[in-house]
Amino acid sequence: MTALILDGKSAAVAAKESLKQRIAQMEVTPNLVVVQVAGDPAADRYVRAIGRICGEVGAGYQLVALPADVSQAQLNQTVRALSDDGAVQGIIIQMPLPKGIDAEAVVAQLDPRKDIDGIHPENAGRLANGHPRFVPATPAGGMALLRHYGIAVAGKQAVVVGRSAVVGRPMAWLLLQADATVTIAHSRSHDLAAIVRTADIVVAAVGRAELIRGEMVKPGAVVIDFGINVRADGSLVGDVAFAEVVTHAAAITPVPGGTGPMTNVQLLANLVRAATG
Repeated sequence: MTALILDGKSAAVAAKESLKQRIAQMEVTPNLVVVQVAGDPAADRYVRAIGRICGEVGAGYQLVALPADVSQAQLNQTVRALSDDGAVQGIIIQMPLPKGIDAEAVVAQLDPRKDIDGIHPENAGRLANGHPRFVPATPAGGMALLRHYGIAVAGKQAVVVGRSAVVGRPMAWLLLQADATVTIAHSRSHDLAAIVRTADIVVAAVGRAELIRGEMVKPGAVVIDFGINVRADGSLVGDVAFAEVVTHAAAITPVPGGTGPMTNVQLLANLVRAATG
């Protein structure tokens, strides 16, 4: 058995065209600002992809690039000023932030109505309670990809490997709200392989290259790989050992070209939502 490849590029085409048409009809062009602190090659790729899709659909885009040694006060002030700027409808604080920076303090400066990545505590709480304002774009894209390919979630055993506030936990909430039975595994989970082998749906979101090996995934499982890891030669690899898993999974997302394009579409959908109230 060879897995169905969940191609995010093809799935995103129609969604991007719909967003483009909607933005063209808006009285004011929605503007997105990304705040990025230097130092993460994977983040560099993601930020460039956001800029490209903004151009494709006609949204405004600005990158505020800050040095790796930016101070807490400067970063806080930057986010606060953008939150107060009426010309800005959506803000992304690109994670991870450097060691020594209190990420929670930075996020606290963010207007939750402009938090299109859904990381502000107010938006996270709304999602956890089943009444989201903005669903974080990465897990929202993963769920959209499952829907696009008609993959049933209700009643399935899902294992989410990773518990970040941006991907792991919100993905678990979304799966739970779609009636899956959900387990969250993480760096302190005992016998990760045994946990993953129970899953009908495996979600990898840890940022560790090829952590999920072929023997950890049971035959017929669906695998969603959110990992973006940059090798020394500049190539990308996911959190899943693709070549080992594709031989017996029912479906799998490639890296690149899987969840990434759907993430970007969901991000722009959140921007339009923020601009229209």
